[in-house]
Amino acid sequence: MELVALLSTGKGTWGQVSGLMTHGEWDNVILIGSDFAKDFKHDKKFEFIKVDLDKKLKDLKEDILQKLKGKINGTEAALSIASGDGKEHMALISALINLPVGIRFAALTKDGVIDL
Repeated sequence: MELVALLSTGKGTWGQVSGLMTHGEWDNVILIGSDFAKDFKHDKKFEFIKVDLDKKLKDLKEDILQKLKGKINGTEAALSIASGDGKEHMALISALINLPVGIRFAALTKDGVIDL
């Protein structure tokens, strides 16, 4: 299963994404963020999709949707929205649903990676 995660401004929220990448078993990791997030580094391989998070909600959703097409290999993906705000979350969730792909929210807890 692919992990799709949003990397927004505020590097403090990137720890959750990094932990999910380290402790989860993923076929592929797709990180979505602005130019600011291109500085994210990790030992595990990932694909970075650059978007303009300042776009209007509908335009952001369409941008994410177009850039995600063909990148999810199954019928569902694990999703982390630990980073970002409501507008960014809505755009990403809407884009995934419109691919169409089912989503499982993933989080890293003291007990390990869990599906919510």
